[in-house]
Amino acid sequence: MAVDTDESQGPPLSFRRRPRSAGAAAEDGAAVAARAGVHRATVYRRWGDVGGLLADVLDAAGDDDWQPPDTGSLQGDLAALNHEIQAALTAQPPIVAALIAASFRSEQADRAQRRLWEDRYARCEIIVSRAVRRGELPPRTDARRLLIAATAPLYHQLVLLRTPPDPHLPDHAARTAALAASAGAFAEPPPAGGFPGPAGPGA
Repeated sequence: MAVDTDESQGPPLSFRRRPRSAGAAAEDGAAVAARAGVHRATVYRRWGDVGGLLADVLDAAGDDDWQPPDTGSLQGDLAALNHEIQAALTAQPPIVAALIAASFRSEQADRAQRRLWEDRYARCEIIVSRAVRRGELPPRTDARRLLIAATAPLYHQLVLLRTPPDPHLPDHAARTAALAASAGAFAEPPPAGGFPGPAGPGA
C-alpha cells in the first residue's frame, strides 16, 4: 500500500518501471523531459499533461504480483505491512508524498490513485480473512476499517505532520489495531431482523 523506489524489491505500489520519473512527473512535465533527454513537447504529445503521465505511472504500478506479508499472526502481518509502508514513505526521492500531493491538482491522477488504493486494499484483505480463520478475529470483521486503522498513523505522521520516522511506530500502530480488532471494534453488526442464538428471531 505504498511506493518503493528500490527496483530489486516488490513491495506495494512498486514503480519498478520508472520510479524516478514518477517523482519528477509529480512536479513538472519539463522535469520529466529533462531526465529522459527529450523535448518536453514529446512528453505532452504522449500524455497530454502531467496528470495523464501520473495516471499512466499509477496504473502501471498496479500491474505487479505483490502480496501482503504472511507472518502467521494478525499483529505480525500488520506490523510487516507497516514497516513496508514506512520504508516507502521515507525513501528518496519522496515519490509517495509527491504523487499524493499531485493527485490534488489533477482529476486524472486522482482517479488513477483511487484505483490503485482500491487494488491494494483488496489485496490486503487476506490479512484479515487469515486472522478470522485462525480465530484471532470475529467472523464479521470489517477488513477495510481495520486496515485503515492499522496504517493511518504512518501516513498521518510522515505525510501530514512530516515528522522524522519513528522505528517503533509500525509495530505500535499494528498492535493497537490488532488489539482493538480482537475485541470486536471492527466487527459488523448482525443482519437486520436476526439475533444470534438457537432460539432465532422473535424468540
